[in-house]
Amino acid sequence: MNKQFLPGTLAWCVQQLRQQAVIAYPTEAVFGLGCDPDSETSVMELLAFKQRPVEKGLILIAADYQQLEPYVSDRELSVAQREKMFATWPGPVTWVLPALSQTPRWLTGRFDTLAVRVSAHPAVQELCRSFGKPLVSTSANLSGQPPCRNVEEVLQQFGEHFPVLHGETGGRLNPSEIRDVISGDIIRQG
Repeated sequence: MNKQFLPGTLAWCVQQLRQQAVIAYPTEAVFGLGCDPDSETSVMELLAFKQRPVEKGLILIAADYQQLEPYVSDRELSVAQREKMFATWPGPVTWVLPALSQTPRWLTGRFDTLAVRVSAHPAVQELCRSFGKPLVSTSANLSGQPPCRNVEEVLQQFGEHFPVLHGETGGRLNPSEIRDVISGDIIRQG
């Protein structure tokens, strides 16, 4: 067996994503659940794991802003709004941006906006670069359970065969702050 495709490795997790699987991976504070944002099947599976209604919308996490551009309406942002956003990236701040009209409703939910983040976590950077696009990102935990902070907790909650990228979180205690790029309002403290 090719060692690079062993469970837990980057190559194996990218292969899982390409097969429309939901995976877990380390982020700045907790493990995230992620999948291909363009696969309705994958997103619906992730929402079922989370027992989360599609109307709430989701976050996309990326290696760089260029990966997010196919989903957000960059032209609606002022230079000042863009500068404020870029000053926090890469990092643990999620911004709510206007979504493009063709962005799937399974990502935006009931909103005309989309929450996006460019992560500074090396594993997220590698995963998104290797996959070639952003991932849906939500905390890795079943409804009513605390977010997973290590591989063992992911496997306890989701089962020993759940695809998980082995690695460490960035050590932050709080999840990412969420801000609205248009109003500047803080939606969730980080």
